[in-house]
Amino acid sequence: MNDVTGPPPLLAVRGCRQAYHKDAGADLLVLDNVALTLQEGEMVALLGRSGSGKSTLLRIVAGLLRPTAGEVLWHGRALEGPPEGVAMVFQSFALFPWLTVQENVELGLEARGIPRAERARRAEEAIDLIGLGGFESAYPKELSGGMRQRVGLARALVVHPDLLLMDEPFSALDVLTAETLRTDLIDLWIEKKLPVKAVLMVTHNIEEAVLMCDRILVFAVNPGRVEHELAVKLAHPRNRQDPAFRQLVEDIYALMTRRPAPSPPAAPGPAVPAAVVPLHRVGTNLMAGLLETLAAAPYHGRADLPALAAALQMELDDLFPLGETLQTLGFALLEEGDILLTDPGGRFAAADTDTRKVLFAEALRTHVPLVGTIRQVLEERWNHRASAVRFRDELEDHMSADYAEDTLRSVIAWGRYAELYGYDEEAEQFFLEDAA
Repeated sequence: MNDVTGPPPLLAVRGCRQAYHKDAGADLLVLDNVALTLQEGEMVALLGRSGSGKSTLLRIVAGLLRPTAGEVLWHGRALEGPPEGVAMVFQSFALFPWLTVQENVELGLEARGIPRAERARRAEEAIDLIGLGGFESAYPKELSGGMRQRVGLARALVVHPDLLLMDEPFSALDVLTAETLRTDLIDLWIEKKLPVKAVLMVTHNIEEAVLMCDRILVFAVNPGRVEHELAVKLAHPRNRQDPAFRQLVEDIYALMTRRPAPSPPAAPGPAVPAAVVPLHRVGTNLMAGLLETLAAAPYHGRADLPALAAALQMELDDLFPLGETLQTLGFALLEEGDILLTDPGGRFAAADTDTRKVLFAEALRTHVPLVGTIRQVLEERWNHRASAVRFRDELEDHMSADYAEDTLRSVIAWGRYAELYGYDEEAEQFFLEDAA
């Protein structure tokens, strides 16, 4: 709880809701009743999977997007457009290729009317701070990915913002480069050399959140909302091998794999067809590989997700969709940070190629209503063909175009693998193989 007698928090988000109107069907709800506060001296992570609305919330905080409902308070006052004192570092480097490092960093100062000499002095300080001294006259094409992201960081820091927003700033970098930049940033923060008062960071990397931040807000998906808030009470510098560090990572995995409580009855409105459920775009080879891995030693049907992710060198955004897809198909269960092989999953892992197709077809018919709908339409049509457009349109009535496309491409690939139907890519039509 905030001290009501003290100064207002640097940032307060209250009852934030973001929905996009659909021409047909219900509005697409991206964020629902999100609340958070940020005090000076805090580094806070928004942690969640793709599609949980984290980046949308960051754009709202930056004043780039007005929420459908709720309010954002900056220094206690309602936010109206981009506020003074907020800077952002993006996932992509977003540098101007025709400008030097020095010129890229000076851009924000130039836009604020800072005199040339002052711009140069502050830009040099920021460039030195993030470890790029000597590269002031280089162009982005001459720099590595990690160096370009350092330029993006310097460009944000040079304006001495009260709040630094970071949208998955390390995800476009290789593992070693990301770790180096992450460590350097933490060191500057601990030593109070960063010219910022607070940091709000979007990430899908659990260990990154635990390594860097004071608090972690764990987002649920569809719609995005803060489901859990955790304080990280580990002293800096943090050791990934520390049992307390590992336990917190385990706890977060458990929270993110815990089945949600039943939702209260929905308000009266248009019903969503059973077939309209977002599906992850996960390949059958990847599913088969994970089922075989789970069935074999050392897992023997049950694996700890953090350990499995480390062994397979998979990120959260890769492992969770895969695990959730296997759960959707009845081949595995996600439970308290573990993934368990079910009996159907075990039979699939042990089966030959032809038997796997039969088991997969059975799982699709049982657990993926859209596949059954497509098959039924094909059987009823005189020519046993149906356009993909009709199914895409219905999906887009109830979800974003990206989710609709992923869902459609998934049922195309899965149905073909199971030999339930074929698909003509050129005509964009489903068809029954034996009727082609």
